[in-house]
Amino acid sequence: MNSKNWLGSLMLLGVVFFGSCNSDRSENTEASNEVDMIISDVKSEYAPDSRVALFDIRAEQEGSNLVLKGESNLPLAVDDLKKRLEAEDDVTVIDSISLLPSKEMTGKSEGVIQISVANLRSRPAHSSELVTQATLGTPVKVYKKDDNWYYVQTPDGYLAWVDSGGVTPISGQELQKWRSNEKIIYLEPFGFSYSKPNKDSEVVTDLVAGSILELTGEKNGFYEVLYPNQKKAFIEKSAAQPYKEWVNALDPSGEKLTETAKKLMGVPYLWGGTSPKGVDCSGYTKTIFFLNGMVLPRDASQQIAAGEEVDTTRNFENLQPGDLLYFGRKATDTSSEKIIHVGMWIGDDQFIHSMGEVRISTFDTTSADFDEYNYNRYLRTKRVLGKNDENIIQIADSDLFMTSEKDTLKD
Repeated sequence: MNSKNWLGSLMLLGVVFFGSCNSDRSENTEASNEVDMIISDVKSEYAPDSRVALFDIRAEQEGSNLVLKGESNLPLAVDDLKKRLEAEDDVTVIDSISLLPSKEMTGKSEGVIQISVANLRSRPAHSSELVTQATLGTPVKVYKKDDNWYYVQTPDGYLAWVDSGGVTPISGQELQKWRSNEKIIYLEPFGFSYSKPNKDSEVVTDLVAGSILELTGEKNGFYEVLYPNQKKAFIEKSAAQPYKEWVNALDPSGEKLTETAKKLMGVPYLWGGTSPKGVDCSGYTKTIFFLNGMVLPRDASQQIAAGEEVDTTRNFENLQPGDLLYFGRKATDTSSEKIIHVGMWIGDDQFIHSMGEVRISTFDTTSADFDEYNYNRYLRTKRVLGKNDENIIQIADSDLFMTSEKDTLKD
């Protein structure tokens, strides 16, 4: 069939006489398949990873029109799709795609996590899978609302649902104001904020390492802080640091990464966990690097795209503390490589990882506790420390949490 006429044939789907010959039906099927192919091609180009990009689009024939339905948070992809379809002859494309943020989020399409650890799920239900977490003070994009749940995107790009108790939706202008205010970062693995500058006063909330709050004052050895939902509290100065001081002091090294990693020894494994309350394997490495000023991608299969490869042959002499080791299934003639685990090298033939709990394993084959299981599924090691990689957010170079700019953003 002429490539310029396949969309025209698709338009006939609603008016084809049921007694028509099989060749007409096959042409209509071919046209429909080609529309699906164009949608698939655009999705592959703009949204190859559904964890970080939404492009859920379908085409339906209504009378003489081709109607695009579904939703996406990628306006450039939607525009490209329409251009590709409209380039064909004899077709009228109707755009009925819901482009996120939704209209109901106008003026509230930004947000800041307001509790110590917000659980982000695959669907808007507490019974659905925990896919990731976000800690207090994390800015997020807020795309839409479903009852008591918000569909959000974290700084590492992850898309998920959080219940309304976990986030404060705000405008772009309000977010810019929040970023311009002084802040503190909590640095102990666990702790609390208090209603008064006194540890014997009532607890306001719990805190975990990486919690970020507005700094409003100091009193009696405590920082006075403000939560995104306007709660006021006090935090011991010995457990936190002014954000600017922390950022200016950042000098990540293998030694510092190892020190941070060991502070979380024994933390239980939690599928979807990315905080000191519980971590999965990639959530653990993500937490280590975040506390040293770097935001890694969320999952092990995403983290492996970052950095420089330093080993694929178990030549562990080339490794340095802070290198990330990846494990899984090797590629075969019939299947691709699959990354299913990650840990961090700490030297002396040892790596630290979350497997059951955060623990240290050894690749010393002469050791009584040699980790043969992970040795046999080892794939490669990547070095991210000191690498300028687009997959990694360097907090010191970003305005993710704080900026001195006073200009406002349009929502």
